[in-house]
Amino acid sequence: MFAKETYMNRRNTLKKSVGSGLLLFLGNDESGMNYEDNTYPYRQDSSFLYFFGLPYAGLNAIIDIDEDREIIFGDELTIDHIVWMGTQPTLHEKAQRVGIGETRPSADLKTYLEKARKKGQAIHYLPVYRAEHRLKLLDLLGIKPGTEQPSVTFIKAIVNLRNYKTAEEIVEIERACDVTAEMHLAAMRTLRVGMKECEVSAALEAVAQAHGCSLSFPTIATVCGQTLHNHYHGHTVKEGDMLLVDAGAETAMGYAGDMSSTICAGKKFTSRQKEIYDIQVASHRAAVDALKPGVPFKEVYELSCRVICEGLKALGLMKGDPAEAVAAGAHAMFFPCGLGHMMGLDVHDMENLGEVWVGYNGEPKSTQFGRKSLRLARPLEPGFVLTIEPGIYFIPELIDYWKAEKRFTDFINYDKLESYRDFTGLRNEEDYLITETGARRLGKKIPLTTEEVEALR
Repeated sequence: MFAKETYMNRRNTLKKSVGSGLLLFLGNDESGMNYEDNTYPYRQDSSFLYFFGLPYAGLNAIIDIDEDREIIFGDELTIDHIVWMGTQPTLHEKAQRVGIGETRPSADLKTYLEKARKKGQAIHYLPVYRAEHRLKLLDLLGIKPGTEQPSVTFIKAIVNLRNYKTAEEIVEIERACDVTAEMHLAAMRTLRVGMKECEVSAALEAVAQAHGCSLSFPTIATVCGQTLHNHYHGHTVKEGDMLLVDAGAETAMGYAGDMSSTICAGKKFTSRQKEIYDIQVASHRAAVDALKPGVPFKEVYELSCRVICEGLKALGLMKGDPAEAVAAGAHAMFFPCGLGHMMGLDVHDMENLGEVWVGYNGEPKSTQFGRKSLRLARPLEPGFVLTIEPGIYFIPELIDYWKAEKRFTDFINYDKLESYRDFTGLRNEEDYLITETGARRLGKKIPLTTEEVEALR
């Protein structure tokens, strides 16, 4: 945890931003995998962590701006809990660690909220992403599932705090990125022809655990890189394959790293793999070079798309004007996702609060295929932490779908494309901090070019 003053200052800033009313924070509970006592690894809600810093299950909190009160609600552990879990700090001790002096039993939360409702006090709450949170809102506020109305004022106030990473947050994020880099380096050193994907996944996940970290998201380690988020690890790696690894570490404080790499199964990439890989690297580098305050990330995305289209045109896979191809959406045949996303206490930072606020500052998102998956478009500002991860993918089902409908025939050479149906896909990903003058890569460097990857093989 940070010093208690960090959490106190965050809450004070939040109160000034919202102005009035009552702010409700629902902490996460334990969640059983196949029965109640066999739980998934516990993870506290990120906004609860940001303002209250307590990684314990069974806690909720309110900030009553009108009454100038901050209260953590929870229950003391019984002797049965202590027998199984060991000695734990009391609820009051937990609260004191983050500068809060008032605690109450969990049952008192409903009573407190009922009194607030009766006197017409505005109760602000955030979008829910767990079923138990919907049930809690139903019980606490009489809200039926599906009729929630999260407070936009509350959402925007949190986004405007969490989007700008402080110096102490950057230190923690960089630690996550350093461990993440070591995970990818372990994968590159481990991979051999004949291995199962799960053997590589096990090796890189062991690195996170050895550094006292957990995973910031489920590991992707696949020879089927054309599937953007492929969590199946059962394939045997063959000569000529590429293994796409997308993996990240999360520190004990909850901050994430997120990197991707594409590794040749043998000692070298094939000439065809290198041709596509080099286009991806050119797109990646162009995007990184464009990062600086004031530049809309949407423009960085469009630049990366144009570089991909230019490279694919040189190989005969695309035709026509690359800028026109990107404007029309033809690039999404090969790049059907976004270029990057915010990162912090969530690997996709604050995604549960809404991309329209986090990544678009209230501006509408595109509905165009591919472009609609861009999670970040707003002008960049110092303190933003984000990923850069262009990719090139050959998805047989998408090829067949668009070809049958004769989509973008002015830009896509379908005859040539047929010979790439079995190529799969690749991407590389790094994490960046926007500074006052440009951008700085976070974490230890991992191999980016084919030559750098081959040097570790």
